[in-house]
Amino acid sequence: MHHPGPPRFCTVGDSVELAPRQPDPALADAFTWTLTAAPPDSDATVETGPVIHFAPDEPGVYRLELDAPDGTHTQTVRAFPDPRRPAQFACDPDRLPDHEFEDISVAGTFNDHRFGADTPRVEHGEYVFETELPPGDHKAMFVPGMRRDQAVDAHCTVEGPEKPRVTLDALVEDGTVRIEANPLPGPTTGESAADLDVEFYVDDRDRGALGRDLDVEGTVATMPLSTIEDSVRVHAVAVGSRHSVADAVAIDGDGHVEHLNDPPEWIGDAVIYEVFTRSFAGAADTTFREIERRVPYLEWLGVDCLWLTPILESVSPQRGDDAPGGPHGYDTLDYFKTAGDLGTREDLESLVETLHDHGIKFIFDLVVNHTARSHPHFQLADAGVDEFREWYEFEDGEAQFYFNWYNIPNLDYDSLAVREHVLSVVEEWADVVDGFRCDVAWALDPGFWQEVRERTRAIDDDFLLLDEVIPRDPAYHELNFDLHYDTTLYGMLRGIGEGHEPAERVLDAVEATAREGFPPRAEMMRYVENHDETRYLKACGREPLKAATAATMTLPGVPLVYYGQETGMLAYRGDMEWSADDELTPFVRRLIGLRNDRETLRRGDLREIDYDCDSDRGVAYAREHGDETLVIALNFGEQPIDVWLDVEVRTRDLVTGESVTTKDRDIGTTVTVEDVLVLEAVGDGTGS
Repeated sequence: MHHPGPPRFCTVGDSVELAPRQPDPALADAFTWTLTAAPPDSDATVETGPVIHFAPDEPGVYRLELDAPDGTHTQTVRAFPDPRRPAQFACDPDRLPDHEFEDISVAGTFNDHRFGADTPRVEHGEYVFETELPPGDHKAMFVPGMRRDQAVDAHCTVEGPEKPRVTLDALVEDGTVRIEANPLPGPTTGESAADLDVEFYVDDRDRGALGRDLDVEGTVATMPLSTIEDSVRVHAVAVGSRHSVADAVAIDGDGHVEHLNDPPEWIGDAVIYEVFTRSFAGAADTTFREIERRVPYLEWLGVDCLWLTPILESVSPQRGDDAPGGPHGYDTLDYFKTAGDLGTREDLESLVETLHDHGIKFIFDLVVNHTARSHPHFQLADAGVDEFREWYEFEDGEAQFYFNWYNIPNLDYDSLAVREHVLSVVEEWADVVDGFRCDVAWALDPGFWQEVRERTRAIDDDFLLLDEVIPRDPAYHELNFDLHYDTTLYGMLRGIGEGHEPAERVLDAVEATAREGFPPRAEMMRYVENHDETRYLKACGREPLKAATAATMTLPGVPLVYYGQETGMLAYRGDMEWSADDELTPFVRRLIGLRNDRETLRRGDLREIDYDCDSDRGVAYAREHGDETLVIALNFGEQPIDVWLDVEVRTRDLVTGESVTTKDRDIGTTVTVEDVLVLEAVGDGTGS
């Protein structure tokens, strides 16, 4: 069916990409969009073509119709007021290398990280750039020429209300479906749940079969179960000073309820191990077979999911270490063929089977924002062949790209041919692997990822989608991604490790998940390094690395270990160092084992506790699950510190199994912390 999908929620000033599902480029001329309803003061119009970018100009509900070969389909778009406010970034010119002012540009989310698109002005001896952004913390880069490696970051905070959140549940009572919304205000907005409205929307794809509206009273919507023939999807959004990410449930005719935004159950228990693929075999050539031979190591380490960077046919592995950034594989040549240097499809399938035999899931990088410049389709497009010109973004005759990525031009998702091709790629590999890490996910409209998610879930109910959205954005949770990069915690752990931030701020970073508008059931990937970042050990040192790694293993979320993190590697994409670090390797293995053994560390709630220590390098917190409370104390410093805990604890450290040094006080307990302690609380762990 060509129906464009679920209702879309946005703000005035943004546009939403609307496109037919099941795209067929041969039918491109058969699709027509019409705006059938809009708020009274709106002058919004629709574009021609099968894929449009609709820009609401007034708050309210818009209805559009898509005339398609299989009929006419309705698409609801709900637009909320524009939350953007003035924002200013400033940079001291002395922080930049020698340059000419005319060569400086400013890049960020406000211009899709396009170098050269915006320029600053000079004010009071500083370079200043102004724009409008929604409330929150933001970052921009001041870039000399096209030199990303010489760019200087600038930060600003836009004051204003936080996004609320909402969760949905549903049950059937006496033949009536009862859908209950739980609206949650932003943690520091000043609103209460009572201040929030909830709007319910029946999915346009199901409205005709339902044949009626929902009965809504406050935060509850109801309908007779007898009106559901097959299944009905219901979406809800909380509305206060701003609007929330929508939640959604599906109810079938038997009364079964599915929470459509929930991630696969397995990911909440997983530890992910990322490998920069061509480096994993060390000095030997890495192939699927060589990786397969090393699966017992992954099992021994205790990880549950292997993530390989790109494994499809691409340019850079053919150039080897001479390629900028190494043989990374993000410049795809053939989406339907495994990379020749790694092996055949059969070799890949053998690797996946062996991983599964050892209880390990497998995901790889899906790179569909761009291709290699030497991809046959781009060469034809660049030559002016009409059939392929539409496959790529061109402006003034030049192929478009992000940052300084000249060699990987952007695909154009206004093309039905591109959409059909990429969705075919998704279905080709979704039957082989357990998930995708979606490269440059921020560059594609969430509506496209919604279709990717529906297609992968139709193949495998437990299929995982991990986003690379930097900085993280709750808009990509809405029927999009199951697991999100925790860019906020990553940045804070770096700041703590480098000595710029006190350790207590690690808790602020975790709490930012709610402040930024992510709903409670959203899963965050906690990491200290990956294939795009300097090694934490190199940037911060050994003791901070141990504490930061322990933080990712003991805070809520899904930990990531980047290959070699456990062996003390310094090169961020270098050959794997298989000689174990006598201290670091067993340390990481013990942390993983403890997390695997203790459900409290995987599923427990985070609770702040009263503590005090003689250094700003220390922090303590608790995790609670059922009758168990675990107390965690971290030390990012080079020397042991004493930490007073307002909790009575048992004296055996669960990480090492050894007794800890304690100093009893009238209230609470004082412990000596070298890097991390995980201790069982006595009683309910509430302290004094």
